[in-house]
Amino acid sequence: MIDNFKNIDYLTNGNNKQKLAFLEIKKFGILDKLQQYNPILTGTIPLDIDLPESDLDIICQCKNHTQFNRDLIKNFSEEKDFKIYSTHQNGIESTIAEFKTDHFLIEIFGQKIPTEKQNAYRHMMVEYQILIEKGIDFKKKIRHLKSTGLKTEPAFAKLLGLQGDPYLALLELEK
Repeated sequence: MIDNFKNIDYLTNGNNKQKLAFLEIKKFGILDKLQQYNPILTGTIPLDIDLPESDLDIICQCKNHTQFNRDLIKNFSEEKDFKIYSTHQNGIESTIAEFKTDHFLIEIFGQKIPTEKQNAYRHMMVEYQILIEKGIDFKKKIRHLKSTGLKTEPAFAKLLGLQGDPYLALLELEK
């Protein structure tokens, strides 16, 4: 059981892909370079429900998007296939950088919201609790649904029989 997703050391006790993710994040100094932004690795790889093409998602809290953008360019623009862009997610300004390391596509996602309150982290925590409660067969079903093209949250919603927007429905399970 993982008691702290904010420290990626748990990956060293995981499957081969999780161990590789740990080594890659360390090799490229990704979390160290983002330290001032309270980075957290989120997504499917920490939960062991990833697919072969799954990326490493790192969320950050950036109070100033201009400075965050500069720091991302300074630290990662030399990496393979680097790109950076701004968008709005659920009406919230977001800065996203992507690049490739030796084995992974990395996506760094920044919003003004504290990382523990961002939807990616909140979804991961709900999903983690569900996976603990439901067990290995449920995890296999999630992976299967994802392999057919469903995103993670819709796969959970389908198996749990949740109605409406799967992203919002999962957040309702926090309560």
